[in-house]
Amino acid sequence: MQQYEYAGLIVGGIVVILFVRLAIGYWASKRVETTNDYVLAGRRLPIWMAAPSIMATWFAAETLMGSSSEAYKYGLQGVIFDPFGATLCLALSGLLIVRLARRAQYMTIMDFFQHRYGTAMSVVGSVAQIIGYFGWTAAQIVAGGAILQALLGWDLSVGMVLVAGVVTIYTMAGGLWADTALDFMQMFLTMGGLLLIFGAILWSVGGLEAFLGMAGAQNTEYPFAMLPTAEEGYLGYQGIEGWFYYIAAWMAIGLGSIPAQDYLQRTCAAKNENVAVKSTYLAAFLYITFGILSPFIGMAAYSAIGPDVEGEATQFILIMMAMEYLPPVLVALFVAALASALMSTSDSSMLAGATMFTENIVKVFKPDLSDKSQLFLTRAALVTSGLLSLAIALWAETIYQLAVLANTCILVGMVAPYIIGMYWKKANHIGALTSFFSGTISWIFLSMFYYQETIVANEGFVQDAVWDAVYIGSTPAFFISVIAFIVVSLATGKIDPPKVLTNIYGKPVSMKNALGWSKLNEEPVEASAAD
Repeated sequence: MQQYEYAGLIVGGIVVILFVRLAIGYWASKRVETTNDYVLAGRRLPIWMAAPSIMATWFAAETLMGSSSEAYKYGLQGVIFDPFGATLCLALSGLLIVRLARRAQYMTIMDFFQHRYGTAMSVVGSVAQIIGYFGWTAAQIVAGGAILQALLGWDLSVGMVLVAGVVTIYTMAGGLWADTALDFMQMFLTMGGLLLIFGAILWSVGGLEAFLGMAGAQNTEYPFAMLPTAEEGYLGYQGIEGWFYYIAAWMAIGLGSIPAQDYLQRTCAAKNENVAVKSTYLAAFLYITFGILSPFIGMAAYSAIGPDVEGEATQFILIMMAMEYLPPVLVALFVAALASALMSTSDSSMLAGATMFTENIVKVFKPDLSDKSQLFLTRAALVTSGLLSLAIALWAETIYQLAVLANTCILVGMVAPYIIGMYWKKANHIGALTSFFSGTISWIFLSMFYYQETIVANEGFVQDAVWDAVYIGSTPAFFISVIAFIVVSLATGKIDPPKVLTNIYGKPVSMKNALGWSKLNEEPVEASAAD
């Protein structure tokens, strides 16, 4: 890209985006007076702000750059996790979780674990999620550094430091108000850019039929296959390993992100539970509609650019296609939109981790913490999160795998007690803790077991073998966590009586119309301390 005639125009677009984000961070800081303002935007978001913000939670580097790269290499099999898994997550959350979580007035995911089970599960889960968010944020920082490296020839680490610094500054200042305002801007830039590239390809090649004919992938003869094939299995793995890998691809975000703080934080910022549910469904529709365009563009690149792009260069397939089919001004806008998109996910995960640290760890040991002190500590924790995520990014330097790994950590330890615990009255604290530790520990050992096979399949490439083993091992580990949760809860019900689902005021949450498919036009009744 340094040889691109209009590279300076692209750099100018990115610089403008950076200054806009800093300016909006300053504007949003003037609206922040309390912790509730900072982490939940005062619970006042309308649907036209909430839906784009929910969509932007994951619609970032791995959806755009990562999925086009994986589709170029593996076709649609390579992007099951995102956008298909992410869309599944939004649809299931809207159906099963959002109404109850919003009705309970939770500020964090761990508020559920605290009220439903107890302090131990809340603290353990907070630590696990915060660690996971470091990896998720690091993935976005790597993507931002990679864009600057390609444009300016900078060392990757220099670009990552700049991106991490800008995101940390504006998020520390404006919190969720800054995030949602920027998400709204980013939605139009990224979706518009994808539509322009896709439309330009169709126009250039002569329509949809011609496009389907040019689509291909480096490592499969079946680029449009979404199931394991008889000849190739799933991503080269046959038999039970292939099916475990395939199921894990759906579950990593599809289930693993349901108990995720950044997503809950946005739904609970909606002005009421009906807006939260509608926003989630709308976000799911937007996500799959526009998210599928990036893999399609990646598969078209197999013929348009050629089948010989290798290694890290595949992460720039989407930008290459923009340069191939769009005029320079639109290329500049689109690359600036990519930079904006990855920052939207970075700020979400930084804020999520910082919120859980103060709300579910610090306040456990200091319950009388004043709101002013909590706001200060949340901002300080956010800066710390940015620094630690940058350190991980500098060490790992990969995008797609970091994003998946962050969600898999949550999948094997927290999904069962969260989703089942919302509805199953016999779930208890011992069962939840057993589910968490049995799922996590078995995942570690199963990953080590499958590594013996994946290292052979990857011909000695250690990094690829580790990622494959992690995914394959997560499927049986998840089912172990589910079984352990149910069996232990039933076996220990007498010594550890289950608690009812309560809101933040300690009052039972109404289970009436709990599923997100009914009564969406009725005015909901919000929880209060007096209920």
